[in-house]
Amino acid sequence: MSTPPGPAYRRLDVDERRAQLIALGERLFTTATYSELSMARIAREAGISKALLYHYFPSKQAYFEATLQAAAEELMARTEPDASLPPLQQLERSVDAYLGWIEEHAEAYKKLIVTAGEVAEVRRMVEAVRAQTAARILAGVVPEGEPVPPAARTAVHGWLWFMDGACIDWIANGADVPRDALRGLLLGTLAGALMASGLALDRLAG
Repeated sequence: MSTPPGPAYRRLDVDERRAQLIALGERLFTTATYSELSMARIAREAGISKALLYHYFPSKQAYFEATLQAAAEELMARTEPDASLPPLQQLERSVDAYLGWIEEHAEAYKKLIVTAGEVAEVRRMVEAVRAQTAARILAGVVPEGEPVPPAARTAVHGWLWFMDGACIDWIANGADVPRDALRGLLLGTLAGALMASGLALDRLAG
């Protein structure tokens, strides 16, 4: 009598394993400090050998940066504006998606912003995300083909710093400001900064 076959073992492919490790990294780096984690501990948490972990990530810093990069890419994808909507609705939806992502990844977001001041590679990544976001906003408020006024550029870049500061405060205080109210505050502050820069905002409504 033959023995019934056991459950099939499926080896994870490279992309699946890497995605699994990055998901683990988000949890580990937000529940422990960077110095508390070692590659040996990470490998144990992942249930793999340290050699296999090094195969995917050559160092702890490379692993840390990969987890932050994945978070940043997800954030950019979720806040991608819908070009079929008027600019104001695009902004509203993108800001709301941004706040929704923060609600789901509060610790990862806080770690991303704090670490940007400590690790040059992370700082460059955060600056790249801000630059992409600023370009999106300016494309919606400056008529196509016209140069971006320097004051408007400065207003948008300054507002992005304000937004991160407001969101860090929001997280630190247990989201005691309702999400809709925070979204309104952020949009109102952006509109005020753009108006102060001398930019006409009549095209925002579409």
